[in-house]
Amino acid sequence: MSTPVSLADRTETYRIGSGRVLLTPTPVEHIVSWKLSFRTLPAFAEGEELVQELVVHLLDKGTRKRDRFAVAEVLENRGARLDFSNDGLHVRVTGRALRDDVPDVLAMLAEQLREPLFDAQEFDKARAQLAARFHRSMDSTSSQAASALSQRLYQPAHPNFTPSPAEHLAQLQTITLEQVQAYHAAHFGGADLLVAAVGDADASAFVGALERSLGDWPAGSTQGPFETQGAPQAPARVAVPMPDKTNLDVRLGQALRVRRQDEDYLPLFLANYILGGNFSARLMAIIRDEMGLTYGIRSSLNGITTDHEGDWRVSVTLSQDNLERGIEATQAEVRRFITEGATADELDDKKTTALGSFTVGMATTRGLAAMLLRNAERGFEVSYLDAYPDLIEGVTLDQLNEAVQRHADPDTFHLTLAGQLPTPTPAEAQP
Repeated sequence: MSTPVSLADRTETYRIGSGRVLLTPTPVEHIVSWKLSFRTLPAFAEGEELVQELVVHLLDKGTRKRDRFAVAEVLENRGARLDFSNDGLHVRVTGRALRDDVPDVLAMLAEQLREPLFDAQEFDKARAQLAARFHRSMDSTSSQAASALSQRLYQPAHPNFTPSPAEHLAQLQTITLEQVQAYHAAHFGGADLLVAAVGDADASAFVGALERSLGDWPAGSTQGPFETQGAPQAPARVAVPMPDKTNLDVRLGQALRVRRQDEDYLPLFLANYILGGNFSARLMAIIRDEMGLTYGIRSSLNGITTDHEGDWRVSVTLSQDNLERGIEATQAEVRRFITEGATADELDDKKTTALGSFTVGMATTRGLAAMLLRNAERGFEVSYLDAYPDLIEGVTLDQLNEAVQRHADPDTFHLTLAGQLPTPTPAEAQP
């Protein structure tokens, strides 16, 4: 039986200007999928992440050479797609086109990135759409509890800090079209440009088209500073009252002194899977299935990258009647997990789950391109993806439990909740 060729051996790396292209052929005829990203690094403490988001909203609304309808026609006539997004530190583009149309689509992409129209009416529409989203968040117990927790764990200059929906809305109303144009001019450029392409790509044609369209794209001249560590306040319980929301969302969380490249990350990743990472995890089995206190509970490692640290949090939805019992039961189970640790059977089961998700994620051209891009953004070599299954299998029970006890402390968990608080009984209301 022949040995499968590794992903690293199948992937070629090319340079375009100051950027890098990873190209992986796969047996999909005629179709090429790609993911592209570059850094813009807004000044988070000054609210520039909202300015960045407005720029991204406007990228597909026309260029200085053609209006939004002409742009759409270029793509629709070729059955191609270009989707823009951002996550704070990066702006990303997801693309898909027929192999023969790739040069035209990449030229269109470069035009959108480098010469957006910034039409005043489209700006007003984009700002109204964001305002509507923040109004919905103001009415969401989940959003309110999550933003309250972020404000306990981070300073405003940290990418994981989230202002309240009302604060976001107030910031949004002050942003002008001139600010959006200035942000694009100062921040958008080829800094840390990365492209991962998968499928039936002709290397010379794909890389040549990128070189012609983005090879001379200068780096953005302005890069905003950001905090890399959490700055948690003293643990506290914070409530966001929301009348008429009889189900309450609760968040428990603590800052972690861990980044994605640290050796403790994978043990903590598997530990989180065991505690509350999916429907068969401990929290679901005990708090929901055995005790019947909630319909939904989960835990997550949140906002951990190679650039900055994040947190470990638990999210649970509770009724007014079950609020205190649910909080106490959740806190007790989290404490028990941290102090007593996981079992060998739990670790084996979650290794299988994690590796299954990894395999599924790489099964499509779009998924593989996304994974290659994320891996490159982290500063890892492609060979890391080949080694990942062995790295997961190599995590021992002692490593997992020791990592949890090193980094997690039940006494430092913050608690935030949002919803209509239960009315105290007469005995509870007495001073």
